[in-house]
Amino acid sequence: MKNLIIVESPAKARTISNFLGRNYKVIASKGHIRDLPKTQFGITIEDGEFTPKYVISKDNRETVKELKKLAKAAEVVYLATDEDREGEAIGYHVAKAIGKEPTELPRIVFHEITKSAIKKALESPRVIDMDSVDAQQTRRLLDRIVGYKLSPLLASKIQRGLSAGRVQSSSLKIVVDREREINAFKPVEFWSISALFEKVIESAIYSFDNKKISKLTIRIKDDADEILNSCKGDKFIVSKIETVKKSAKTPPPFMTSTLQQAASTQLGFAPKRTMQIAQKLYEGVKTDSGVSGVITYMRTDSLNLAKEAVESSRDFIEKSFGKDYVPSKPKFYSSKSKGAQEAHEAIRPTNIEFTPEIAKGFLESSELRLYTIIYNRFLACQMSDAKYELQNVFFSGSRAVFKAQGKKMLFDGFYRVTGFSDKDTILPKLEENQVVSLDKLDAKQNFTEPPARYSEASLIKELEKRGIGRPSTYAPTITILQSRNYIELEKKRIIPTKIAFTVIELLENHFENIVDSNFTSNLEEKLDLIAEGKESWQKVLGDFYEPFMEKIEKGKKDIKSLKTVKPTGRKCPSCEDGELVIRKGRYGEFISCSTFPKCKYSENIKKEGEEGKDEPETTDEVCDKCGSDMVIKNSRRGKFLACSSYPKCKNAKPLTPPKEAEVPCPDCGGKLLERSGRRGKFYGCENYPKCKFITNYPPIKKKCPECGYLMVHKELKTKTVDECLKCKYKDEQKR
Repeated sequence: MKNLIIVESPAKARTISNFLGRNYKVIASKGHIRDLPKTQFGITIEDGEFTPKYVISKDNRETVKELKKLAKAAEVVYLATDEDREGEAIGYHVAKAIGKEPTELPRIVFHEITKSAIKKALESPRVIDMDSVDAQQTRRLLDRIVGYKLSPLLASKIQRGLSAGRVQSSSLKIVVDREREINAFKPVEFWSISALFEKVIESAIYSFDNKKISKLTIRIKDDADEILNSCKGDKFIVSKIETVKKSAKTPPPFMTSTLQQAASTQLGFAPKRTMQIAQKLYEGVKTDSGVSGVITYMRTDSLNLAKEAVESSRDFIEKSFGKDYVPSKPKFYSSKSKGAQEAHEAIRPTNIEFTPEIAKGFLESSELRLYTIIYNRFLACQMSDAKYELQNVFFSGSRAVFKAQGKKMLFDGFYRVTGFSDKDTILPKLEENQVVSLDKLDAKQNFTEPPARYSEASLIKELEKRGIGRPSTYAPTITILQSRNYIELEKKRIIPTKIAFTVIELLENHFENIVDSNFTSNLEEKLDLIAEGKESWQKVLGDFYEPFMEKIEKGKKDIKSLKTVKPTGRKCPSCEDGELVIRKGRYGEFISCSTFPKCKYSENIKKEGEEGKDEPETTDEVCDKCGSDMVIKNSRRGKFLACSSYPKCKNAKPLTPPKEAEVPCPDCGGKLLERSGRRGKFYGCENYPKCKFITNYPPIKKKCPECGYLMVHKELKTKTVDECLKCKYKDEQKR
């Protein structure tokens, strides 16, 4: 082997391998292989200097061992991680883990995983950008400092399991503030008045007594009645006809935030799902010309486009739709995002000839849907503007003036690709001073609405607007807020939980900068300056750390505990020393021992009407471990037998003997038993843990004709499959 190329993901490694000959070996680091330790602070601070302690986790040790072995045998080792700060940092840590100096290894970068892009990258390697590494390292250390120092304080003052984060907490405050607005909102009454002229022309009140009427002008019913009464029996004429030609500008191509928003509103995809699918499309899928990446890098805040891509799209548009759909000059866009990394590209298809129609035969349903909106958006951004005609017609009486609007599409332009939901509203032919009939008058009472709760898409838009986080953090931020039980999704709208208000109130009162979006945004700008080599990463950390730790120490003394612990009057059955108390946890109230963490006994609180519902039923069976009676208890998965001496004896077993499969274990000959786990039913050997055979599908009597091993039966949507667990031989039948 002459050359080794190290990328992050196995999928990317497979795709790139298809483009290169035998002189190259492509292997994946599988993401970050070095990081701060999970169970320690991991940062040494001496004389104002911050030194991170990076470790290789157990999960990554085999990967590192293989990388070292391959790197030793290679003539050249290329670092080919993603071209952003995260990718730069991964490349740096890979080099360190295999015992190489990062700046001595050639670093190749590409925006798309195609044969031409990879070959071009190999022709012009660079070295690791240490400024970008320092920027990413600063972000990681800042997040560790906030999380490691502030989260325990929240846990001690409010409840266990809470966490805080630099981006996470300022994002949560945005959600909480919106909920506060909604709760404080007081509706305002207003009236809208409409009229129907010539039996078909719908119009709205425009002015009354020469005063223009806006949405909230008519506040009470008496004012509405005055307008209605003045119109009844009044004579109306066409006082003015305005005709204006306008253009609808083409939309820019997608970047991460706008793709997540569009996928949420158009496809119903959560941001996390969008990024997972986009990752597949970027790393490589089957196409009509082999496995290849079909979109450019999907974590970007730039709207730049490669010149070659723009030229090929213009040729394709002319060939597919005609010259009228191609603007006289190519269109280029710039991002309005704070700190956008303009060196990157927008998200676009890598091959304009790989149309959604062709992609149907190769991509899965969700992949095709996301690829289609990316493809169409890119094509649309290089097409001609749409042109339409607006017509405003004014109907005047003695006191009231009504306005009707018409709209007519003259040239669909980019709407030819994206589609256009608004239908033409063509008004009848009218002339000025023409007398018209007033056929209907209507006054409707309305009330102003409170601001809407954020959806995942609109929250991402707000984070981007305020400069909180970066493309790679939007989806993970929402995910972590959900996992910490700070927010809930109801009808695709984000609702903060009660504990979220408590946490934000504490942070507002004692750590205002952590939840201040301006402070968080300014920190992001400082990270950008570090990446540009204009700021010292040690100084940025020092400026943050000193005042932050002063507040932490002050908070430990001054912040009053918000924990609500209610005594139950019962002694703990486990340690018999402590009293059982009611605490608040992440999932509501529960009962635990007052001596926690010394004693970890806990139990659920029975809801009203459930008394006696979960009392254990006695049986004649005796515990085979301690000799106590066995009782029947309930769990999420149904009833089971448990020792009555629990928690001293924790023996438990199924209430009914597990169902036995028709065939024995293929590894040891023992019985295969049907069991239930977190993820549903599975089959496992009775000799566990000596024999660890397991399968999620029902074993069948038929043996594999290729290798003679055990086969299982799979019920899929369109077919049934009998598959060998060893050599993967398949016998498929359509339904």
